[in-house]
Amino acid sequence: MKMPQRDITLRFLAETQDVNFGGKVHGGAVMKWIDLAAYACAAGWSGRYCVTAYAGGIRFVQPIHVGSLVEVEAKVIYTGKSSMHIALEVNACDPKSLNRRLTTHCIVIMVAVDQNGHSERIPEWVPETEADIKQHDTAIKLMNMRKKIGEEMQIFVE
Repeated sequence: MKMPQRDITLRFLAETQDVNFGGKVHGGAVMKWIDLAAYACAAGWSGRYCVTAYAGGIRFVQPIHVGSLVEVEAKVIYTGKSSMHIALEVNACDPKSLNRRLTTHCIVIMVAVDQNGHSERIPEWVPETEADIKQHDTAIKLMNMRKKIGEEMQIFVE
């Protein structure tokens, strides 16, 4: 049986159509790349079609310039019955120098679904290294925090 793939890195060049009015890559373009990498990571782990259930904690640390080599790294840090918490990091650099710098990071939760949109069971990810355990534990802390934030946010949806 083939082992699920826990992580993936997408690489490409930032293009002119990705630019905002300030001449840097638009945050929405970065969020699209994050969603694509999260999907590829979740599908690779679960072997199923997946949908985005949550994207949060996004931090835009530094801008990305047109022509930059962009790397979007995604890895599973927690699994539920059908959900996967994916940690994402976006790095960029001039392709001539390859001096990578962190530009963005966040967490995305993906859910494996069947053709009718019902959640499907996925393989469990078990942390092995000390770093894996820290990330797994942090994912659990963030889940509890999101629950509290969700309760507070109800005022805006009622």
